[in-house]
Amino acid sequence: MSLANWDEIRTAFQVARLGTVSGAADVLGVHHATVIRHIDALEKSLGTKLFQRHARGYTPTESGRDLLLVAQTTEEQFAQLASRIKGQGETVSGELVFTSITGLSGLLTPALSSFQKTYPLIQLRFLTDLRVFRLDYGEAHVALRAGAAPEEPDNVVQPLARISTGLYASRSYAETHGLPAGVSDFEAHRFIANDNTQTRAPFFRWLAARVSPERITFRCSELATMEDAIHQGMGIGFLSAYKAKNNPDLVEVMAPLPEWEAPLWLVTHVDLHRTRKVQAFLSHIKEAASGWTV
Repeated sequence: MSLANWDEIRTAFQVARLGTVSGAADVLGVHHATVIRHIDALEKSLGTKLFQRHARGYTPTESGRDLLLVAQTTEEQFAQLASRIKGQGETVSGELVFTSITGLSGLLTPALSSFQKTYPLIQLRFLTDLRVFRLDYGEAHVALRAGAAPEEPDNVVQPLARISTGLYASRSYAETHGLPAGVSDFEAHRFIANDNTQTRAPFFRWLAARVSPERITFRCSELATMEDAIHQGMGIGFLSAYKAKNNPDLVEVMAPLPEWEAPLWLVTHVDLHRTRKVQAFLSHIKEAASGWTV
């Protein structure tokens, strides 16, 4: 491989990022046949398949994901070099992909909005999913994770904040079923929990150790659904304290315990950590988090 292959590598990077030949062609300003030719030539040069072709588009193979990481890092470095050469070293621009656990958009969206107002040349992609995005495969520039500190060796991990979680019920539930005076009353009540019984969330593990499975009468996979179920009076459940404190429809069953707190971590890959836009984003999110009451 050499710089002579850069156009082909860049093409493969865009196909991997966007998932389709037509999307890559639009971004690169070339015909879709050129994209296919570049991919075929690169696969022939490397002697391996970089993509699985299917009806919905192209999905990178393991080799393709490895190439994606190298291509993204190289493109970032070229962008920095171009900025320095043009005398635009202070410019923060281009795409920035930020991933997060679900349920924090109320905190994060104002910070993302103010970041984009500060840096209007940035195109933001904010992705949430139950799976953990792979920074080492170039799936994101910055990730927000909760729980134990991530331990991947090539990642830079920084503490951001701690989210307090309490146990709440709706007023309609309290009127119908009453409220437990303490843990000893839990077996007489209905609870809402995560459908994943192997979840690492400390509050769900705490609950599983104190109530029998049949008292968890509603399980679901999304935090938003759990919140809706609590509001509908389907049972007692956990909510972030910052979401519950100003809601007159909710009653606190148990105040947040220190052991229920979830530490939040900002995670970046070492190859992209020092890029100007990543540093600008990290600084902005940290400043925003300093004003959170969580």
